[in-house]
Amino acid sequence: MKLVFVGPTLPDATSLVPPGIEIRGPAIHRDILVAVNEGAAVIGLIDGCFEDVAPVWHKEILFALSNGVRVYGASSMGALRAAECAAFGMIGVGKIYAQYASGHRVDDADVAQIHGPPEMNYLSLSEALVNVIATLDHLLSRQELEDAEYRSLRASAGRLFFKDRSYRTIVANAKLQEHASVKHLEELLRFNAVNQKRLDALELLDTIAAAENTRRQAPVDWDFASTTQWRNIL
Repeated sequence: MKLVFVGPTLPDATSLVPPGIEIRGPAIHRDILVAVNEGAAVIGLIDGCFEDVAPVWHKEILFALSNGVRVYGASSMGALRAAECAAFGMIGVGKIYAQYASGHRVDDADVAQIHGPPEMNYLSLSEALVNVIATLDHLLSRQELEDAEYRSLRASAGRLFFKDRSYRTIVANAKLQEHASVKHLEELLRFNAVNQKRLDALELLDTIAAAENTRRQAPVDWDFASTTQWRNIL
């Protein structure tokens, strides 16, 4: 069994995955444990909830890996957990994962965003910083932003709380030169937005589709520690 936990990063995931891959909503604590006990052989982690519920626990990822489950991560919570659990065999996918794995990016808030419930198809209500920076980098490389504008917009995006971050608030809070057109900059960012989280998520779906739908041999270079707390949860 193959399954992927995804929400606002790829709200149209069900229309994109090939047959044989089950789509579930953003993961929370115990979801990966449940998937392992249900017989999953391949798990993809993209989105996860964290604010008002307990997030995916590293221990349950290690439990999956210790049972030979192939676990992949990308884009959001998946990129974070893949960077943190890479030494134990979790496989990261995409540019955002690579940034965390290399230490180029360290703040988990960089991928955070607020979104609607499942009934609203996880509609994104804010912009993740990783997407904003990808957009700014893209515009700078095309010389559609001046260096001073780039620095001001990037600093503004970094200062904003993740729930308040939109292209409108980024421009409104940037320290721009007086002649700068706020409306023009906002439209420039919105119409040229680079959704790096989505790009990485699509790469993960391709990776999951190509993965063998079988569990592999359990790792031999480390042992899963079944603590009292873990047994109570299990």
